Amino acid sequence: NEKLPATDLEAWLDGFMPYALEQTDVAGSVVVVVKDGKVLLQKGYGLADVEAKVAMDPATTLVRPGSTSKPFTWTAVMQLVQQGKIDLDRNVNDYLDFKIEEAYGKPITMRDLMNHRAGFEEGLKDLLGYDPALAQTTERYLKEHPRPMLFAPGEAPGYSNYGVALAGYIVQRVSGLPFETYVQQHIFKPLGMNHSTFVQPLPKGFPGFLSKGYDTINEPPSPFELVITAPAGSLTTTGADMGRFLLGHPGQGSVDGASILEPATVARMHSPSYRHKDLPGFGTMAHGFFHVQHNGRLLIG
Repeated sequence: NEKLPATDLEAWLDGFMPYALEQTDVAGSVVVVVKDGKVLLQKGYGLADVEAKVAMDPATTLVRPGSTSKPFTWTAVMQLVQQGKIDLDRNVNDYLDFKIEEAYGKPITMRDLMNHRAGFEEGLKDLLGYDPALAQTTERYLKEHPRPMLFAPGEAPGYSNYGVALAGYIVQRVSGLPFETYVQQHIFKPLGMNHSTFVQPLPKGFPGFLSKGYDTINEPPSPFELVITAPAGSLTTTGADMGRFLLGHPGQGSVDGASILEPATVARMHSPSYRHKDLPGFGTMAHGFFHVQHNGRLLIG
């Protein structure tokens, strides 16, 4: 709503969120809403640590948003596209130090990875771990767990953590920096996301309070998960930092004068990178984002 005031939004959330957490046995949540280039509201509900009764705080509570890590990987890719270092339609094998088999006689491109249309079968074996001493690097995982090809590249959508990890490894190869370092230097730092990292486990002394990982409020928390396909899901961040990232995308790639993308790249990134010829009006992909029309409004998610 163009006239939505923060007071009305907060009143609605204060009624809805405690009820929703109680009904679903969720321990805690943070909500951040940005509007017109500013943070309209950010607020915590419930608990980050049930036993110690630590409240959720959008500024300091560290959470693991899982696959919402992926837009950071795609932003990194588009930064390198912007610099002419990655071509969205070039064979990904040109950027790798190992070979992805061209099972259908057709190369996989970065655009295919962004559209989840590389044709890979998805696999979950060895995708998650808890012991850092046993955890594989993303590079080793990619090289030792090649995914079978179910479809020719570009043909069929199939959500792929392997494909996103492959894109993150290409960012690492092209930039010459470890993926975690690249994102820190080129996305987190310029946006002032000081409580965000892809490093696993968290570096000693990392600022903020790491929320416990509860399936439900009535169960003991799980240990810190190590996501082996790190570019696809290993982010640790806060609600407030995610608000900074949200401001950077609709805000023509800049926040408080710091730029992560040129306006033309933002516009390109939010436009469809694949459009189904026979199904106009259906949701599609926009360079790693979901691009959907809903109730007469465009949603980029």
